[in-house]
Amino acid sequence: MPEFHKILTDWYKQNKRDLPWRENNQPYYVWISEIILQQTRVDQGTDYFIRFTERFPDIESLAIAPEIDVLKIWQGLGYYSRARNMHKASQQIINDFNGIFPASFEELKKLKGVGDYTAAAIASISFGLPHAVIDGNVYRVLSRIFGIATPIDSTKGKHEFSDLANQLLDQQNPGEFNEALMEFGALQCTPRNPGCNSCPMEHRCVAYKNDTVTKLPVKENKTKVRHRYFNYLYLKHEKSIYLEKREQNDIWQNLYQFPLIESLSPLSIEELLTDQRFTILFDKSEIVIESVSNEIIHLLSHQKLHVRFIEISITQQQKHHLWIKIVPEALAQYPIPKLIDNFLMEKNGNKLVNL
Repeated sequence: MPEFHKILTDWYKQNKRDLPWRENNQPYYVWISEIILQQTRVDQGTDYFIRFTERFPDIESLAIAPEIDVLKIWQGLGYYSRARNMHKASQQIINDFNGIFPASFEELKKLKGVGDYTAAAIASISFGLPHAVIDGNVYRVLSRIFGIATPIDSTKGKHEFSDLANQLLDQQNPGEFNEALMEFGALQCTPRNPGCNSCPMEHRCVAYKNDTVTKLPVKENKTKVRHRYFNYLYLKHEKSIYLEKREQNDIWQNLYQFPLIESLSPLSIEELLTDQRFTILFDKSEIVIESVSNEIIHLLSHQKLHVRFIEISITQQQKHHLWIKIVPEALAQYPIPKLIDNFLMEKNGNKLVNL
């Protein structure tokens, strides 16, 4: 393994990106960066990392912050359970670990939202402990170099790749090795158009020799995409609008949105207007539908949202236990899903379709 270590670390020293969380190995910053980058590109995640750590520079500031502030700074990154879990984990560190970041793999895994991957990253990078990190980049690199066709999403595959990664791990410099392996997958052994012709592993890469680079890694299961139909009601009364908080255990939990009617299949405007869920909202109030947006497709990991925004003026103030009434300028104080933020920006550009 020494040759593998040397090739990889030499490549890393020459090619690694200058990223803000690499300026020091403090566990707080490693943790924040790893959580952000779980579902986010580095170029986008860097800006969020900087803003997040400026707003919450340490565990204490994150732990005492209201959840709404944490979600607001996270707005646009998606997968908001990451932010909620980080907030809860910071409070765990204060309450259960006396404000000191846990320094073992086992204790790290006790934190809300921290699994094997994140615990291994923090343990190795911040504390020099020999735990291999397995992420999408690592699966891809190892499957190609060693020619492994075992599906990475199978139980057998997960064990096989975990065993291999731990065998390969540089016990003396586990943090640098893990970062090098992940960076190699991100920059050199990329999903599409990998740099095989300039790859320092070319001479030992089984996939390159067998012309199977594009076929690896292998996945056995494809998750079925769920279609959902969202009808957002942009309600206006005098100079105010209405919001509601998503409290169910679903996407965007604890974020704010316009009142929503969700359907299992597309609804025409006529069908929506006669739907009991719609009519019950406007007791004794006349309504005027001013405009309806075109259908907006919003893709999530395993969901496809079909979204419309219906702009409605109402003559009387409405009361609903989940609704709050605000002036539009106050929206900046509330964390909202990215697609609603995009709608508001387009609305300000008069891109709604008038009826």
